[in-house]
Amino acid sequence: MSPVRVGVIGVGHLGQHHARLLADLPDVTLAGIVDADAGRAAEVAARHGVPTFRTPAELLSQVDAVTIAAPTAVHVDLALPFVTAGLGALVEKPMASSVREADRLLEAAARSGALVAVGHTERFNPAVVAAMPMVSAPRFIEIHRLGTFPERSLDIDVIFDLMIHDIDLLLKMVGSEIESVEAVGVNVLTPRVDIANVRLRFSSGCIANLTASRISRERVRKARFFQPQSYVSIDYAAQEVEVYRLVPQAGRPAIEGGRLAVENAEPLRRELEDFVGAVRTGSAPAVTGCDGRAALALATRIADLM
Repeated sequence: MSPVRVGVIGVGHLGQHHARLLADLPDVTLAGIVDADAGRAAEVAARHGVPTFRTPAELLSQVDAVTIAAPTAVHVDLALPFVTAGLGALVEKPMASSVREADRLLEAAARSGALVAVGHTERFNPAVVAAMPMVSAPRFIEIHRLGTFPERSLDIDVIFDLMIHDIDLLLKMVGSEIESVEAVGVNVLTPRVDIANVRLRFSSGCIANLTASRISRERVRKARFFQPQSYVSIDYAAQEVEVYRLVPQAGRPAIEGGRLAVENAEPLRRELEDFVGAVRTGSAPAVTGCDGRAALALATRIADLM
């Protein structure tokens, strides 16, 4: 098989890792790099011995697919020429600055048959992959995603920067319609919402409580799922999962369980492997454009309450 030629557009905090991993993947050629900062593009390209291009248009004829890790406001404009040409695009989360913009991209993909994937990297976290089969009909979910003040992504609310990871996971793992949303958000250090708490009620009866912050003193990325006769805990950062179950027996019921075996891996690498595999085979990526749109739509609904 010929290597899949992939270009990277945007090599800032996250995009540089796209380039690093793509350069290392087997049967993949890192075809080139584009960044609004020509000096930054040259610096990252030099690490991997690949060319830079001044504009995405120059990259168009050199690739089979692209990954886009530029600011959210330009995601769709950058992706559209590639998608319109029938080329695959992995767009970082949130996939667009609005649901209307996301629909523009998905409509173009439907016309050309192009593949669109969205960078909800937490789906590829080995702990999440291990925990998913253990989550069945949860009744209450508690999620905390707390981070220290960043130097990036301050152009969007914490809902779209951090909480959207958990929104995507909940939509996947609960698999039920949202009946109601309660939310509160506070802009503490920026004009945007820096800390938010959300309560979601699903039609299944499940209630999820989410807290996301980018102004905490420590980093916490944990989720707990409470369901009939079992409990599942995920530590995203440590890539650890604990599962406990109620075991009926004569007399007092017993509780059994403990930590699951999880083989640690870099989620972004797994995400890029999935994307390249989908481009090569024409299959659907694990996180489709429609999945990205659904997470964006719920995040927007939450933001509108603040």
